[in-house]
Amino acid sequence: MRHGKDKKQPCFMISVVADMLDVHPQTLRLYEREGLITPHRTKRSRLYSEEDVEKLAMILRLTRELGVNRSGVEIILRLRDRLESLQREMEDMMNFLEDDIKRDFVERFRKIFSEE
Repeated sequence: MRHGKDKKQPCFMISVVADMLDVHPQTLRLYEREGLITPHRTKRSRLYSEEDVEKLAMILRLTRELGVNRSGVEIILRLRDRLESLQREMEDMMNFLEDDIKRDFVERFRKIFSEE
């Protein structure tokens, strides 16, 4: 599998994804109608990214292996998205703080050596 933004690149047709996940294409269409997944649409077809396939695999694990109903899946997906958003915010804040600490250190260092 690829990393980063490449995972968002739509590249799999519905029949390929259905084979990969061992589901009927109609199941994928149902998940789209229910708003659980949003594949890229062209005039005549749906294209799924690796990120979409990973999300679908998680949905199928939740429903098949854990017995979670679709409402539960929807809640879990929303919580997962919120958690990822909060993690990104926390990383941004940590980077800001690290930069601020570095600037403060450099400023103090300059003051110490400029006084000599």
